[in-house]
Amino acid sequence: MERRNLHKRLTNLVDSNIDLALVKEFYTNLYNFKGPSPKQVRVRGHVVKIDADSLKTFLETLVVLAEGETLLAYSRYCRLPTNIREIEVSLCIPSQGFVLNVEGHPGKILRKDLTTLAQVLSVLSYSNLAPTSHTSDLTVDRDRLIFGLVSQVDMNVGALISGQITSMAQSNSSRLGFPALITALCKSKGVASDSLVFERLSPVINLAYIWKNCQNLDDLIVTI
Repeated sequence: MERRNLHKRLTNLVDSNIDLALVKEFYTNLYNFKGPSPKQVRVRGHVVKIDADSLKTFLETLVVLAEGETLLAYSRYCRLPTNIREIEVSLCIPSQGFVLNVEGHPGKILRKDLTTLAQVLSVLSYSNLAPTSHTSDLTVDRDRLIFGLVSQVDMNVGALISGQITSMAQSNSSRLGFPALITALCKSKGVASDSLVFERLSPVINLAYIWKNCQNLDDLIVTI
C-alpha cells in the first residue's frame, strides 16, 4: 500500500461523504453515445478531468519505470500469456486453485480458497481499483490484478481507474463505481453539492475487518 502511495488518498477518503446525485450526474454527462467516453467531463459548470495523469496527481500515486523500459511492469505482465500455476501459488491456500469451466479451462478461484492477503487485496480492488458486485470468486482477469498487487508489480493506478470509469460510463450497467473518489474529485474542482442526504463509505479495511471477513484459517503463512 505505502509502496505505491495507495494509503495517501485512494484508501484514505474517510472524511468524504458520497453524493449519489452528483455521481449520477457525473456519469450521465460522461456518457458519449458516439463512441468512447472522453477523459474529462463538465459537471455543474466545472471541468473534471479523469485522464491517467490527472488521477495519478490527485491520488498522489507513484509511477516508476524500470531503467530502459517504456512500459510499467504490470502493463508488460498483462501482455504475456496467463501463467495459471504462478497465480495459484501466489493467491491460493495449499492444494487449491482454479475451478475449471465447462470447457475444461481455468475459470475462477473461489473466495474461500484465497490466502488472507489475497482476500484483503481483492476487497481493496472491489471498491478502489476495479469495482464489481460479484465478490464470491475471482475471474481470471481479476486474478491477474490481485497477482500484480500481491507480487508488488509496479502499475499505473491512475490509468487503471481512468479506464474503469470510462468503461462503466459506456456500459449498460446501473452500477456507479468509485462514488467516493468521484465526489472528492468534483469537490476539488469547485463543484457545488446541494444534496441533503449523503451515503456513507464502506467500512475501512482494518485489522478488525480482516479478522471478520478476510482471514483464512487454512492459510499457513499469515496468522492474525
